[in-house]
Amino acid sequence: MNIEAGTLFVVAAPSGAGKSTLVNALLERDGTISLSVSHTTRPPRPGEQYGRHYYFLERAEFEREVAEGIFLEHAEVHGNLYGTSRTTVQELLGQGRDVLLEIDWQGARQIRRSMPDCVSVFILPPSRAELERRLRGRGSDSAEVIERRLRNSRGEIAHAHEFDYILVNDVFDEALAGLQAIVRAVRLRSALQWRRHEALIAELLAAGA
Repeated sequence: MNIEAGTLFVVAAPSGAGKSTLVNALLERDGTISLSVSHTTRPPRPGEQYGRHYYFLERAEFEREVAEGIFLEHAEVHGNLYGTSRTTVQELLGQGRDVLLEIDWQGARQIRRSMPDCVSVFILPPSRAELERRLRGRGSDSAEVIERRLRNSRGEIAHAHEFDYILVNDVFDEALAGLQAIVRAVRLRSALQWRRHEALIAELLAAGA
């Protein structure tokens, strides 16, 4: 029996919009979605684990993997390098798993070019003041890093219109419900349902013939 390839979901946002919290909540509620763990040169934050949150690499090692074509997409964000393993994503999709990438707008643009069937979502904060409050509330970044992330957020948000969906993460439960609704709607698309239920449709069309 042929396995229907999974769907690739791409979620991006400026730092502080609550992207990771939303993604983690979605994954807790939907065990059929696999998160592709990114590679990064960013140092781990307190509590982050290698292989669970990120694959933490030295810059030289990351650049070597870029040269070897390891990454499906890669970009420099806030002075650090991030990338997505090509093999991991392709294997999961080939197994029929839906895959979620938590990346920035640059990586999302690369993914859309190479995999135009992906579904992309951009998360917005409810206000600039709230974005700053969330960044400072992390307690893990220096004042300099926070200021850089705030400056860069304007350029990141300017690309939100390139995505298939935009969600404002104001009330968390509502934003999560919106993200879940997107996933459900994508899975109910006509072309996908037609392929998945080919036998049922053939039976229904033949009924009474």
